[in-house]
Amino acid sequence: MPETTPQPPPHPAWENGWAPDTSRAPGTRRLWLAGTLAIATVVACVTAIAVSHNAPDKASPSPTATANTDNGPGLLSFASPSAPGTTGPPKGTSGMSTTSPTASASKSGTATAGSSGAGPKSAPSSAKPSKATPSKGSSGGSAQQPGTDGKSVRSVNYPDRYWHVSGSYVYLDQPRGSESREDSTFELVKGLANASCYSFATHDGLYLRHQNFVLRAESNDGSSLFKQDATFCPQKSPYSDDVLFQSVNYPNYALRHKNFQLRLDPYGYNTTNREDFFFDLVDGLS
Repeated sequence: MPETTPQPPPHPAWENGWAPDTSRAPGTRRLWLAGTLAIATVVACVTAIAVSHNAPDKASPSPTATANTDNGPGLLSFASPSAPGTTGPPKGTSGMSTTSPTASASKSGTATAGSSGAGPKSAPSSAKPSKATPSKGSSGGSAQQPGTDGKSVRSVNYPDRYWHVSGSYVYLDQPRGSESREDSTFELVKGLANASCYSFATHDGLYLRHQNFVLRAESNDGSSLFKQDATFCPQKSPYSDDVLFQSVNYPNYALRHKNFQLRLDPYGYNTTNREDFFFDLVDGLS
């Protein structure tokens, strides 16, 4: 006979006071709790989506919000000259410069040649300055008309000094003797690249042009680059008769004296030493 393990006798329900609940299926309470939690989660998500859709969008910044609000003492707003065929900086020896203007030279300083290194002189030609009189400057202000005896260019903040050609460069010097006065007198002619602007011709048939951003006196080689380098548009100060000479091929650059040498530097609202950029056209010294 197989052995059997004796089983303890079942206790009747009435002996321990407990009886199984047969009124509902097992696990119903857990199902109810899970369902309630799921419904609450869905309701929270729907509420968050509705709130985010109904929230007002932030106003987009106006295009003018980023405009320059600098209320600095700027005098000019440079626009590109209307010279035909001039759409950007030309190729050639006049490279862009990122140097910012520095403090003006003291009155006791002496003129020294710049170390920026100018390129070789252009080949001389037989072109002679035109006798035509320039019309109004590109800024809309009335430009001074050249006299029959030529014009000299005097510094505003150094009124005893004038543009003076010496060794093919142009300095801000005091006139000394007849030869010095002759080299400080120029004929204003129609701009070689823009007839509404100026070109400066010397007594010996050269023109003032910027090369490597330094002002030089050179022969006209007839090239488009030379004509643009030798053309400057007068911009009249709204406060006086002082004139600023803006480059035709670098509209944001203008002639200024630095260490008593004439060169081309950036000019704008943040420019310091503004008087270094302004000059007076006076009767020729010679």
